[in-house]
Amino acid sequence: MRLLTAALATLAATAQAHPGHGIAADTHWHASDAWGFVLVGALVLLAIWLSRGD
Repeated sequence: MRLLTAALATLAATAQAHPGHGIAADTHWHASDAWGFVLVGALVLLAIWLSRGD
């Protein structure tokens, strides 16, 4: 089981993103990225609203 765990953990090192994703300056965004930010913003507003204390 330890060998399987170690083997699966090393697979992440071989992951490759398509061009434009990564640390390089030549990056781009997807629509799903924008929706993620919208969702996080909505969750922050919900948390503020719920914690305002009546």
